[in-house]
Amino acid sequence: MTSVTNPPNALTPFPDHTQLPDSDGTFVKNWQEHPQSILLTDSITPVLKQLSPEGQYCIGQDLGIYWRLTDPPEKGAEAPDWFYVPNVPPTLNGQTRRSYVLWREFIAPLIILEFVSGDGSEERDKTPWKGKFWIYEQVIRPPFYGIYEVSKASIEVYHLIEGQYQILPANERGHYPIVALGVELGLWQGVYQNVELPWLRWWDLQGNLLLSGDERAEQERERAEQERERAEQERERAEQERERADRLAAQLRSLGVEPET
Repeated sequence: MTSVTNPPNALTPFPDHTQLPDSDGTFVKNWQEHPQSILLTDSITPVLKQLSPEGQYCIGQDLGIYWRLTDPPEKGAEAPDWFYVPNVPPTLNGQTRRSYVLWREFIAPLIILEFVSGDGSEERDKTPWKGKFWIYEQVIRPPFYGIYEVSKASIEVYHLIEGQYQILPANERGHYPIVALGVELGLWQGVYQNVELPWLRWWDLQGNLLLSGDERAEQERERAEQERERAEQERERAEQERERADRLAAQLRSLGVEPET
């Protein structure tokens, strides 16, 4: 039976991320989780760099959020598939984060996303002190919580209002505005890492898709190719104009008229 440790005194401080387990030993339940997380992180990174030029934010991908002390310790953590926390350093004392420890940092994630592997009941479980939905709503309290089901091509987004999650309605594009980030969240049917799926993607508030690094590189390659083709067309037009001028000059000379330089 899981027990909650009493608050420690000054001689037994709360443990930090280096003292807590960084895994409960379970396997990733869905092969798509890692590509999906990478796509989300990769495409929103330019936005986050603009919001925080000094880089004071962290992103967790299947990283434990410790919210209470238990025995064993990992029972007091939830590991969202993807989350973003503003106004915190990306590393702690030069060390990569092994977990995100609420009692050390106090700042809740702005958004948590879960990728459903089963029937979605785990992600919607409101059982006090056990259910994932209840823990996010009542304890960790991110302002936005999204439940993504690739098998149903659906996403539910909840917004924390007066201490309770309310379903966030989609806008006219079928997206969910996360205004604090200046982005919208939605589904995109397309190919990523050689697989076509309804992927979870970001857009800006004008409805423009935020591209991954590979997509940005491909767009730049296409732009450079278009610029090369435009320059070649300009060169051909200039050559045609020069040939036309030479023919005109030859005609004038045949009439005894010397063309002006």
